[in-house]
Amino acid sequence: MVGTQQLKWDDYATAWARLHGGFDPRVAAPVVRAWLRFAYHVGYILGRLKVTPTAVTVAGVLLCFCVPLFAVRGVDGPIVGALFVLLASVADSVDGAVAVATGRTTRLGYVYDSIADRLGEVAWLVAFWLVGAPGALVVAGGALSWLHEYLRARAVAAGMREIGVVTVGERPTRVSVALVGLLLAGLTGMIDPDLAAGTITMATAVWVLLAGFGLGQLLSTVRRALIDAG
Repeated sequence: MVGTQQLKWDDYATAWARLHGGFDPRVAAPVVRAWLRFAYHVGYILGRLKVTPTAVTVAGVLLCFCVPLFAVRGVDGPIVGALFVLLASVADSVDGAVAVATGRTTRLGYVYDSIADRLGEVAWLVAFWLVGAPGALVVAGGALSWLHEYLRARAVAAGMREIGVVTVGERPTRVSVALVGLLLAGLTGMIDPDLAAGTITMATAVWVLLAGFGLGQLLSTVRRALIDAG
């Protein structure tokens, strides 16, 4: 697909599946399917407005950088930070939708998107730390999540052709933990400011546990896939 011609939903879903290990969004769970269709419609509109995928990616990173800036501004700061996490997650889905719907998918764009995701997660974890989570726990969460993505990338480079497994530590999980964690920290902080730190610490611990378990799942799947392929 070239130029300004844009894909309809079924063609978009087929193209999206090719870029995501064969996972067809049309047969996904209702919530996932609804989210992906929402991203498609927004991406379709932005494509018609000549907005580029890179512009949406940059906007998403800037929204992520707003999370730690606003998370510490007042008692309701974490709630505002949660709102920016939500907006950034929408941008993260929409940039790919713009690229696929308008036929602008490139390898360089994929690299940019991956870098943007990692930068965004660093910003969220910095917000966790600023709200009160222990630094060591925050670093552990970031390291495990980075290893998860690095392992999958290296496995694909080594010959694993499919997505492998959808683990409990995937990016949507990290988005959910960041969103819910900051929201709850803000709400509990309104009751007692000291509760915000404890709440965000629990959220960080959940991030670490899910990231660690997800990494184990992925390691097991990669090992089997590469042994079978070799």
